[in-house]
Amino acid sequence: RCLSDWSSDVCSSDLLFRILEPIDTPPPPVRITLCAAIIKFDRFDWTVEKATELGVECILPVEAARTEKGLFEATGKRAERWRRIARESAQQSRRSTIPEILPAVRFGQALKQDADYRYFLDEAAAPPLLSALPSNLASSDRVAVLLGPEGGWTDDERRLSHDAAWRAVSLGPQILRAETAAAAALAVLTARWLTAYNRT
Repeated sequence: RCLSDWSSDVCSSDLLFRILEPIDTPPPPVRITLCAAIIKFDRFDWTVEKATELGVECILPVEAARTEKGLFEATGKRAERWRRIARESAQQSRRSTIPEILPAVRFGQALKQDADYRYFLDEAAAPPLLSALPSNLASSDRVAVLLGPEGGWTDDERRLSHDAAWRAVSLGPQILRAETAAAAALAVLTARWLTAYNRT
């Protein structure tokens, strides 16, 4: 604010704010970790942005067999950008928390991710994700979703995920881009838990 008269200008850098009304920021209905195979960084940026809007708790970049060479090693330099995208997206979507961007891991390490329910998104024959979700839900439930790279999973990765007790599920007969599949899966999960508690 500035106060002026004929002889001098007196300016202050003080800013005054008044709260008009609080903004409700309910927590996400379920705790989700998105284990996303590393794809081209411009598209992974988009995945981080949309996953944040959809309420994920953590994002874990994963090196799969078909991850483009060199991307895994470059994730360290990209992590700060992903954290900034997550922060800005959380502000835009009025989230009270910012998802954690975890250090990138290789596929075998990602299979050790702990959760109450662990789903392996696969373009091969698998039951729909919605049909695989449990009937008894709680807001404290932890869900992990493992999302494949461009080119899809290898047969060896499918076998390893099965052996590690991840449940294979699909998003329908169409072949989706990785970032599209991430948004679709997160929307299904969030809607299922929201419906369980009749939250709007």
